[in-house]
Amino acid sequence: MANLREAQKQMTRRLLLESGLDLFKTKGYAATKVDDIAKAAGTTRVTFYAYFPSRSDLMKALIDEQLNEALQRVRSPEHGSTAQGLVATVTEGTPEAIMAWLRQAADSWPTIRPIIRIGRDAAVVDPDLTDLVERWLEEAISDIEDGLTAAGRLEPHQRHFRGVLAMAELDYVAQHWDRTDWKLTREQMLDELGASWVRLLA
Repeated sequence: MANLREAQKQMTRRLLLESGLDLFKTKGYAATKVDDIAKAAGTTRVTFYAYFPSRSDLMKALIDEQLNEALQRVRSPEHGSTAQGLVATVTEGTPEAIMAWLRQAADSWPTIRPIIRIGRDAAVVDPDLTDLVERWLEEAISDIEDGLTAAGRLEPHQRHFRGVLAMAELDYVAQHWDRTDWKLTREQMLDELGASWVRLLA
């Protein structure tokens, strides 16, 4: 019986997260109220608050859980979260490893793009969420720095900033790829992005 109750609690929480994400995408973060999320999840405001103290806490959970899950990031005492695959890729540093990681990351763009966009929109109207996405990106930058450090590649003062440059490129392309006509195919875009990452990190 206890296991059934726990499963029901997890299902309700998941429904609230999914309903919140759907509404944030369609109505925008500022226009979405707690009552809207609860109703869309088939529950009540009281139940919402039993799981999340506020709308901003639900947004933080979307970043912490759904975004990290999509990118295979796990909790890290040093950085908040880490993607061991990214650390290992940068440590290896071969063009083949970097291209393989970027292809895998690009496959997740449809999932991660709306969460990052909503997170940035939310930061504009909610002081609790200021720099939420940027803090998360800093964790990914630290993964790159850790990979460069493990490989003994580049000077110590270069490693973090090379991660900044690599993640800035990746973030910009991921956020704009579906909105622009850069006059190249997806494969050409990944080849160009990969070549840039190799120059920065290998």
